[in-house]
Amino acid sequence: MVRLLHFSLDPFSRRVRLSLAEMGLAAELNEERPWEMRDAFLDMNPSGTLPVLIDQDGTVCAGVEAVGGYLDEQWPLETGSLWGTNPVVRAEVRRLVAWFDGKFHHEVTSPLLMEKVVRRFVSASQGGGAPKMNRVRSALEALRTHLAYINALAQARNLLVGDDLTVADLAAASHLSVADYLGDISWDEVPDAKAWYQRIKSRPSFRSLLADQVRGMPPSSQYSELDF
Repeated sequence: MVRLLHFSLDPFSRRVRLSLAEMGLAAELNEERPWEMRDAFLDMNPSGTLPVLIDQDGTVCAGVEAVGGYLDEQWPLETGSLWGTNPVVRAEVRRLVAWFDGKFHHEVTSPLLMEKVVRRFVSASQGGGAPKMNRVRSALEALRTHLAYINALAQARNLLVGDDLTVADLAAASHLSVADYLGDISWDEVPDAKAWYQRIKSRPSFRSLLADQVRGMPPSSQYSELDF
């Protein structure tokens, strides 16, 4: 069994957890708080970012792209890759994954996590304390723009890249699930995005994410609901 160092609300860890589940691979989950900067953690990934996967033979893969590529090559699916089955699809999957892991994370997930979660667990000297509401408001405004884009994609496609589940769906759902946990999404404004997210959220691979709890921070009332 592989071992995964993760934080329950880290979107990149969530994407890998979803990928593992979709591939039918069991993993031992070890929660890591990256802001604690443990020496043993930094020895495995000097950049201090999650996730980190440790294979049974001791191979260490650090970072979501390295882990995603390793899983795709080490345990290829008989039904085809989660990255797509031809160059055109793969290009679109990579474009959307880069969108969510880059632009969406920078504008939405990262500031929401920092202001609403991480500041609760670090000292004042490390930047802890009350959230900076100007950053929260900016993130929520950007979230509405991203949701409108997802809604447009979902109007034209069954899933984000055609009819088959891909890493693009997993990446998007991972980032959105963090905002959903925090209660920051008004789904009624984006009905097609909501219908797409309900389909992803209803997959067996999502069950472990819906059971996540951050100590002292219960999820929003709709977070674990499949029909919300």
